[in-house]
Amino acid sequence: MTSQLAATTLALPAGFGADLGKGIGAIALYAIVGLVLMLIGFYAIDWTTPGKLSELVRLGRPNAVIVTASGMVSMALIIVVAIFFSASDLTAGLITSVVYGLIGIVVQVLAVRTLEWVTKLDVGNTIESERFAPASVVVAAVHIALGLIVAVAIS
Repeated sequence: MTSQLAATTLALPAGFGADLGKGIGAIALYAIVGLVLMLIGFYAIDWTTPGKLSELVRLGRPNAVIVTASGMVSMALIIVVAIFFSASDLTAGLITSVVYGLIGIVVQVLAVRTLEWVTKLDVGNTIESERFAPASVVVAAVHIALGLIVAVAIS
C-alpha cells in the first residue's frame, strides 16, 4: 500500500516531457534572439557614436561603460516585454521580439543623436574621457527611458 501511494504521488502528467522540451527550446531561441538584438544594438550605438565604443569599454572609460550598459539594459527591457506579451505563442513571440527590438534600436539611436544635437552635448568627447562626466548619465537616462517607452508601447 505504501509503495502504491508513493508511485501515485510521483507520477508526472502526460506530456510533461514534451512540454519541458518545448520550454527548453523556447528559452534557447529567445536567448539567441535576445543576444543577437543586443549585439545589433551595441553595434548600432557604436556605429553612430563618435569613437570606437567597444575599445573604450575595454579600456574602462567610465562614460563609455555607462552609456553602453544603459543601452543594453534598455534593449533587454524591450525584449523581455515583447516575450511577456507574446501570448505564449513561440513564433509570434520571436517575431515580435525581433521587430520591437529593431524598432527600439532605431529609436534609441535617433533619440541619442537628437539629444546630442538639441543639447549640444559632445557625446564623442564625453565617452572618450577617462574621467566621469555627468553628461553620460543624461545619455544613459535617455537610453533607459526610451527602452521603457518602447516596452510599454508593446503592451
